[in-house]
Amino acid sequence: MYQDRIPKNTSNNSPQNAHEIDYEIFGEEMQFVEIELDPQEGVVAEAGTFMMMDDQIKMNTIFGDGSNQEKGLLGKIFSAGKRILTGESLFMTVFTNDGIGKKQISFASPYPGKIVPIDLNQFGGKFICQKDAFLCAAKGVSIGIEFSKKLGRGLFGGEGFIMQKMEGDGLGFIHAGGTMAKKVLAPGEVLKVDTGCIVGFTQDVDYDIEFVGGIKNTIFGGEGLFFATLRGPGTVYIQSLPFSRLAGRVLAMAPRTGGGKRGEGSVLGGIGDLLDGDNRF
Repeated sequence: MYQDRIPKNTSNNSPQNAHEIDYEIFGEEMQFVEIELDPQEGVVAEAGTFMMMDDQIKMNTIFGDGSNQEKGLLGKIFSAGKRILTGESLFMTVFTNDGIGKKQISFASPYPGKIVPIDLNQFGGKFICQKDAFLCAAKGVSIGIEFSKKLGRGLFGGEGFIMQKMEGDGLGFIHAGGTMAKKVLAPGEVLKVDTGCIVGFTQDVDYDIEFVGGIKNTIFGGEGLFFATLRGPGTVYIQSLPFSRLAGRVLAMAPRTGGGKRGEGSVLGGIGDLLDGDNRF
């Protein structure tokens, strides 16, 4: 199902380092993005996100993100090594249209959720996101790391001391679990968020943490000890279903022994399943 289409930016006449790309996003819960490449245009992607492509698109595995391939071997190794700190692979893949005419290539979200296009031109050339949010981007967009300078945020913020960042003047794509909410914060406006629900935010947003407070809230609230606080101005993207939360629910409902249903071996056995519903998932 057709979901979205953004044409190339023709209103800005300033030079652009990143390749300009067209795209469409298809699907509802399990989305994929189809990118249209003109001859010699390229897109860089994380390993494992590729879905399909037209003939005459060349695939090339590289160190880092390919944004500064002219900086020499040590520079490439350093750039790629930073990606290990975010839990990603040393390598990324560049797909380039070596044919004549327009070609299409598609990348899929790794779990149920939404794919969101990020136009770095609209966000001052930089966007900060959670460590595993990046999907793909126009060649020329730099994929790096963002260190947290606040001790409390690094220890209790849910994302640790290191997050990802996209820099440049092109399009990048991030993905998140469940439904995505976009919030535009006014100067001084504060949004409190579950620490695992943050997908990303613009560079002007002040990200910190806040203790929930109260003995009952702390012990019995079930929402963790800290909120993430996001203070404007800026734009924030929030996900309704973090992958860690989804994985935790699946793990909690998984059979404890053997591989049979959870109700097997109980006093009521199958009758218990009838009373309690289907607990196989």
